[in-house]
Amino acid sequence: QVQLVESGGGLVQAGDSLRLACVVSDGTFSTFSDYAMGWFRQAPGKEREFVSIISFTGGTTYYADSVEGRFTIARDDAKNTVSLQMNSLLPEDTAVYYCAAGWMNSISDYGMQYWGKGTLVTVSS
Repeated sequence: QVQLVESGGGLVQAGDSLRLACVVSDGTFSTFSDYAMGWFRQAPGKEREFVSIISFTGGTTYYADSVEGRFTIARDDAKNTVSLQMNSLLPEDTAVYYCAAGWMNSISDYGMQYWGKGTLVTVSS
């Protein structure tokens, strides 16, 4: 059973940075590198939305327009981790951020099979 645990959320001011991390535990070291990894978020009263995704090779990344140029996704297969570096945070970035693992053929063709429980990011103005 794949388990995803996020960390790094917190309360920051607008303009600050945060780095989220997600550790994947699947009992099989080699399995993590088979997954595309993504970050999603859900703001209060809103639907969950896509933030960023990275291919299983790490060679392809996509970002939501709202975070392009401010957020950076990365993976470390040796540590079974995926991170999301968030810079120049805005109040509208406030949300619960979820890590997910799955597959991806393209930005319009992907599916997440496993989800973490989320970490809260609050950005004050």
